Amino acid sequence: MNITLLEALHWKDYELLDSGDGLKLERFGPYRFVRPEVQAMWQRGLPESAWREAHAVFQPTNEESGGHWDLKKKVDARWIMEYALTPGPSPITKGNIRFWTMTTPGRHLGVFPEVAAHWDWMAGLIARAGRPLKVLNLFGYTGLASLAAAAAGAAVTHVDASKKSVEWARENQALSKLEEKPIRWIVDDALKFVEREGRRGANYDGIILDPPKFGRGPKGEIWEVYKSLPELLAACKGVLSASPLFVALTVYAVKASALHVGQALDELMSPFNGKTDAGELVTREKSRGRLVSQAVYSRWEQG
Repeated sequence: MNITLLEALHWKDYELLDSGDGLKLERFGPYRFVRPEVQAMWQRGLPESAWREAHAVFQPTNEESGGHWDLKKKVDARWIMEYALTPGPSPITKGNIRFWTMTTPGRHLGVFPEVAAHWDWMAGLIARAGRPLKVLNLFGYTGLASLAAAAAGAAVTHVDASKKSVEWARENQALSKLEEKPIRWIVDDALKFVEREGRRGANYDGIILDPPKFGRGPKGEIWEVYKSLPELLAACKGVLSASPLFVALTVYAVKASALHVGQALDELMSPFNGKTDAGELVTREKSRGRLVSQAVYSRWEQG
């Protein structure tokens, strides 16, 4: 198992402009935002005047993901961003995914830019596979990984406990002109859905897992990543096809190392012939080229 620092290198609509003093300055489309980044334990690279150009600053509270946006300049209620899939040598006809972005009651804006490295990787695997594939996206949020997999040719099942997020994802599908692609949109608890799929005999060639640290299902089901992830991975084993193509696991805001996440995925995929890669999803700032770690990940692909 290799330990890797993985960057999303092909963004045009997103930049990490600067970081430091526990904050990061980012560009999402036409707007600049300041958000907390506790790992930025160095001094800022850009002068204060550059930071004052931000359109909004997120002011956190002591609650998990709590806080509010302090708007400094006019920001549209929502705006469009775009990402061009870059899956290596694999041709994808409709490779651009377009999506709505907005400030939310939490610190997020509808896209985790660093995860685009996974989109390119799995789009390439799907496009090169040369066979019909079914992909399961758990904790699918606003659907960008689902759209990337569908654009590359997979039939996708997208699961999220938030009805609002699934509605947002469907809007992103229409915006990307991928309405004809086979995507099932499911509002459900991830674990319960996978367990039901196992009992039905359903199987998938690719699984994307992007679990939160803590969450609740549509019927109040409690998700705590340390307690719940082992059970979910065991359930996922029951819905893998006889010849799986890939599994990608990304974990945010936890004190787990890439080593631990990689070993968990290694164990899940031990019956199959393939290779596991693990590491950190990182973003390189424009000002001084420093890397900011955003999440730990592990991914397996057929060997």
